[in-house]
Parts: sequence; structure tokens; C-alpha cells
Amino acid sequence: MRASQPALLAAGRVISDMRDAMVTQWADWVGDRITAASTIPRTTVEREFRLIVDTMIAMVGPLRREARVIWTRVGEHYGRVAAARGLAAGEVVEELQYLRELLIRNLAHAFVSMRPRQALAIVLRLNRVLDKGIAVAVVGYTDALVATLFAQNGVPGPSSEYDASEIDRQLRTLEAELAGLVQTRKR
Repeated sequence: MRASQPALLAAGRVISDMRDAMVTQWADWVGDRITAASTIPRTTVEREFRLIVDTMIAMVGPLRREARVIWTRVGEHYGRVAAARGLAAGEVVEELQYLRELLIRNLAHAFVSMRPRQALAIVLRLNRVLDKGIAVAVVGYTDALVATLFAQNGVPGPSSEYDASEIDRQLRTLEAELAGLVQTRKR
């Protein structure tokens, strides 16, 4: 079952219009986990959430094939940052499941105006995209933990060093790649 281009664009517009509200609500739902990791500020986590939502918009838009590479890199980055935040693997999955719930709740009114087949196709598409994002986030998380163990000769130690400038640089790079893709669409 394939979602039509107009239906995908409508879903992307709704997500885009609701982005800031969804990011705030997502951060509030995750709240305690964000404040528990004093190493990474809430603003950085919210910025990561915004990047994830923005990339989701691209994944349902006309350049979704081109956005796949960025989506994979964003998911991996999210997993690595989650490891630095001290989350467990299940918490990484759970945080992205919150996004799934937010998308369904916020898109519900748009689904009502669509034919059932179109609405179902969009829900399936969003779920496939999120499932892929969850999978690569867990890979990024696991890679970060393994790298930490190797760096410490296999002996678990205190959490790895958090380099704020490196996380910021990585986020800027991903944001620029996504912005470049969006600019390609506008031309």
C-alpha cells in the first residue's frame, strides 16, 4: 500500500506546523531523563529532537529517497548522544516511541479528512520510517558503548567524556545537510 504524493505532502505540512509544539511536548515527556544527565543540556536534547522531526518531514516529502541517508545518520547520532546521556538501550527505543505517539495524535485530525486507505498508507509509512530510525539509533547507541569499552581496555568506568563542541559540530553538520536537501527541493 503506497501513500499518494498529495497525502504525504499534507502529512508533512501538519508535522511541520506542529513541530515546535511536538518537540516541547516530547521533551516534557522525557523530562526526568533530560535533567538526570547533567552532562548534556536540555537545549541540546531539544535541538536533537527538532532535527529528528525535521528529518521525518523530509522522509514523507518528495525527496524522501534522498533523505534516507540523512535519516540514518540522524538516528545513529541520536543513539550516540543517548549513550552519552546515560540512557539504557530500552530508554532510547522508548523515547522514539514517544515520537510515534505524538505523530499519531497530531496527525489524527488530518487522517479524518483522508480516505481510509490514504490514512492507513501514511500511518504505515511513518511507522516504517520510525522503525528504521529506532534500529539505527540502537546501533549508534551500541557503537558508542563498544567504543567506550575499547577506549578503557574493556573495563567499564565512569561515563565517557562529553564534548559539547563536538556534539554541536555534529548537529550543525546534520542540520546543514538537511537544509541543503530542503533547498534542493525549493529550486
